[in-house]
Amino acid sequence: MGLIFRLAWRNLWRQPKRTWLTIGAMLFSNVLLIFMMSLQFGMYGLMIENTLKAFTGHMQVQAEGYVDDQKMRQVVPDVRALASTLREELNSENVAARARGFVLASSEERSYGIAVLGVEPAFEPVVSSVPGLVKQGRYLDSYDAAEIVVGAVLARNLKVGLGDEITLLGSGLDGSFAATVVNVVGIFDSGIAELDRSIAEIPLGHFQDVFYMEGAGHEVVINAPDVEQAPALEARVQRLLPAGKDLVVQDWNRLQPGLKQAIQADMSSSFFMYGILVVLVSFSVLNTQLMSVLERTREFGITMALGLKPQRLGWLVMLETCLMGSIGVVLGALLGALLTSYFSSNGLVLPGMEEMAAQFNLPIRMYPRITLLSLLAGPLVVFSFSLLAAIYPAVRLRWLQPVQAMRAA
Repeated sequence: MGLIFRLAWRNLWRQPKRTWLTIGAMLFSNVLLIFMMSLQFGMYGLMIENTLKAFTGHMQVQAEGYVDDQKMRQVVPDVRALASTLREELNSENVAARARGFVLASSEERSYGIAVLGVEPAFEPVVSSVPGLVKQGRYLDSYDAAEIVVGAVLARNLKVGLGDEITLLGSGLDGSFAATVVNVVGIFDSGIAELDRSIAEIPLGHFQDVFYMEGAGHEVVINAPDVEQAPALEARVQRLLPAGKDLVVQDWNRLQPGLKQAIQADMSSSFFMYGILVVLVSFSVLNTQLMSVLERTREFGITMALGLKPQRLGWLVMLETCLMGSIGVVLGALLGALLTSYFSSNGLVLPGMEEMAAQFNLPIRMYPRITLLSLLAGPLVVFSFSLLAAIYPAVRLRWLQPVQAMRAA
């Protein structure tokens, strides 16, 4: 084995320029794959965290079926008590109760249909970024005051400002007419036009009074420390739910199916491009090894005439490819890690990202997130396909005739 290894290493450097060109192709593809996959994972992480923290949370406790229909009667009984219990049992403040209704919001000049949320002013800031996005006025600070916080687009559409009154007309839990007049105390600007146009928040106590909720609500929002810990926390929450209430825990995939679909679509298109890159590198390896075998046809014929079996020569060619691929993997992983680490600290501004950043509440500057998967997946795939590309030159030696090979020029 030691002799074959030395022969493979020597043969690899018979044509150093060709070898380095092939290694360079591997190196470039490995660095590009590591950086782009790390950038994707970092962007996906930001998309998930920023989108969920804006409003949805990592999970919600709801009445069974509410996520599909969102009907007023599908309630969580005594929602504030449940939220308080979960905060205590989970030893976390990242829990808040909400109620939701659909109303006609009217100012002196205009009317629009919106979703109005009843929130706990003391706990909503820890599960949602909306309270921190108030650009004018203040956020809600009383549990049952007749006040409202609206989005910037909605305020512009209704032509209202701080201190103006908005009339909310809707249907209560019992089907009766629900109406209230609230004062605008704050205007938030999330940068997401749909959110700023269609959402307003009022104190949960006032919401329950107006809509005759009798202490009920529609969701308990829970945030995990990060999205990776959400499944374990979801299982704990499910065990803590009271029996016989028909309550379920909905994770973020269920609450935001469009987000997951956007990530899957982006991954599919990206992996298609990565596949093309890997195939091109594989053809480069195939060309290098095939030329190497053809150049040594006479040499192979002599060694076969001396008794060396074609299988051993095939393993020699495969070992040469393995050594070349190993150099590409090691150097590519090292350079890729260095490049990604630099941009992980300093960030990267991508031209044309403004629209996508606004849609998913992302910052303009992206930060790649290097993981074991992004560091090794690309180089290992390139290495594997390089070995596959070398199979043809290696198998070709099985049909080599010693006499004809020795006559080759």
